[in-house]
Amino acid sequence: MSKEKSCCGSLFTFIVGAGFVILIYWAIFQPHHIRATVVSATLTNLTVASNNATVSYRLAVSLDLYNPSLRVGIYYDSLEAELRARGGASLGGPAASSPAEFLQPRKSRDTVSLEFDGSTGVGVPSDVAGELQREAGSGAVSFEVAVDARVRYRFASIKIRQKPKIWCALTVNVKPEGSGSVGGALDSAHRCSVKY
Repeated sequence: MSKEKSCCGSLFTFIVGAGFVILIYWAIFQPHHIRATVVSATLTNLTVASNNATVSYRLAVSLDLYNPSLRVGIYYDSLEAELRARGGASLGGPAASSPAEFLQPRKSRDTVSLEFDGSTGVGVPSDVAGELQREAGSGAVSFEVAVDARVRYRFASIKIRQKPKIWCALTVNVKPEGSGSVGGALDSAHRCSVKY
């Protein structure tokens, strides 16, 4: 009986000690949250067909990611981006991102290109199509870009996985391009919110 207590006590002491060492290590090398900013966005061929509630477009977004940590590098394993109309209605599937995965050293900045291609037409609810048509007529169209990232914080040989969610609200000033479509570009950078 005392042998079992001794074994359980030793195991418990080891687990608590290892947890304490990891906690101290984390406090010393604590990673800071990434910062994200949309530095440019170009919208082309936005066409809204309100009779059958479809939207076609091409949107290129440059997303600037900054690692403010002094001691921790970040591995980006994947970035999955989705474009939404104001109010959350999806405007198509995930975007192609370049680079798809990369290592970001400490105190560095990297730019990721996101390409949203809805040129084949995306079905949306009729109220969303109407709102997009009104916005295009007024000269400014609002979008939301949602990015789900899978990252690993790396310090020495320890890696910690996180899934931050990046959300960016964009308003693109548009003008007629011909054949009923509009296009335009972002005037200034937009800071995004990042939640873990």
